Formats: sequence, structure tokens, C-alpha cells
Amino acid sequence: MQEFYTISIKRNVVGKYRYGQESYDFDEGLMTFFSPEQVISVELIEEDLNSNPSGWILAIHPDFLFGTSLAKNIKKYTFLNYSVREALFLSEKEENTIFEILQNIKAEYQTNLDQFSQHIIISQLELLLNYAERFYQRQFLTRKISNHQILDRLEILLEDYFNKESVFDNGLPTVQYVSQNLNLTADYLSTMLKSLTGQTTQQHIHNKLIEKAKIKLSTTNLSVSEIAYELGFEHSQSFNKLFKSKTNQTPLEFRASFN
Repeated sequence: MQEFYTISIKRNVVGKYRYGQESYDFDEGLMTFFSPEQVISVELIEEDLNSNPSGWILAIHPDFLFGTSLAKNIKKYTFLNYSVREALFLSEKEENTIFEILQNIKAEYQTNLDQFSQHIIISQLELLLNYAERFYQRQFLTRKISNHQILDRLEILLEDYFNKESVFDNGLPTVQYVSQNLNLTADYLSTMLKSLTGQTTQQHIHNKLIEKAKIKLSTTNLSVSEIAYELGFEHSQSFNKLFKSKTNQTPLEFRASFN
């Protein structure tokens, strides 16, 4: 288990990256981000004499951030909690941009440290993270085919969940449940969906719930309390509140519009 925030780029490395209980091959350039207390290990396999491994790792101890703006803002960079399978693939131009910032950081900490050193390094780190956030947004857009496949899988997953007894036994599906079943981290999934559709994972769950509620209200004689129970709510008041917030109507008002 690591104690640092780590940012790295690896190229032409023959080996496996292990994240939790899963391992992933990597032999191309990719940029990865990890937060403290994530379990990471690298397992090298048979060496390829034709390979020319290269790259770098930047490690930042959380104590270095104390008293800075980045200490307050670090959690907004959700990609620090992504898994390696959600790595950032950089274009040559993007990698050059990141490398220039890294060189600025390296030059600063290799000079005589003074009262400005921490502030300057932190500013460069924030710049690097902001560029990484921009490049992730680009990646969400340029990988539309694979991302829309995830969107299709999400639709199927939610449809199956609400059509089965899972909703009775386990209540409403959670963001964590959805992300785990799609083999993605919760942060990555929500950010990707927000980029593609303008809505987070939680909003997609609520949309499916309202869709099912509307069908039951317009095609059955079930009471609102019965519908709320069938959709995983313990209390019908919570269902009424959510339905009103999404449709600007109460469930009874919606049902009355069909009579």
C-alpha cells in the first residue's frame, strides 16, 4: 500500500500492473494516477530484449500539500481514484505538455529551496492536474464507441435490476453497485457519463426509476405506496419527493393526467 499521490507515464514496459485483485497488461505509453492507500504492485514477466522501457513517476506525499490550496482542492481531481484500466492515453503533443511541467517541477526542487519553492511546485502540480483533467475530457469524447457501449450496458443493467426481485431485496441500485457491475470505478463512470450525457450515474439511476414509476402509474391500479415499495423505497414520502423533483408533479397528479 502506497503513502503517496503518484503520477506516472510508462512506455514499452513488458509486465503486468496489479490493481487490487486484478492485473492488466501494459506495453504502451499510458498515464496513471493513484491516491494514498491504494494497493499497487508491478509484476515483471519475461524481459523483451527488443523493448526500450522508459517513463517517469512523480510521487507527492500528502504532507507536502498541507496549508496549500491544493490540499483543499485535491479531491476534485477524481481521476486520482481511477483504476489502471481507466488510464489516460496521451497524444504526443499532450505528453510533451505534461513533460514540460514535470521538468519545471524537477528544476525547482533541484535548486536551493527557499520560501517560494513549495508554492511554485504546488502551482506546477495544479497546472499538471488541470491539463490531465482536460485530456481526460478529450479522451471521453474521442473514445465515443467504447463509451457508448458502456452506456448501453448501463441501460441493460438498470432495466434488468428493476425488472427482477433485486429491487425488493436490496432496495434502489447504488452508484457503487452499478460501477462494480460495469467493472469501472464510481468516479470514472460518473465523470464519463457527465461528459457524454450531462448527467451523473445517480441521475441515470433516478431517470430509470421515474420511467418505471410512470409506467406503473399509467398502466396499473397499484397505490402510490405499493408502487414505491415495488421500486425499492421503504417510505412512500421519499418516492413522492423524488418523483415531484423530477417531473414537477406528484405521482397522483401524474396518474390523474391519464384519466
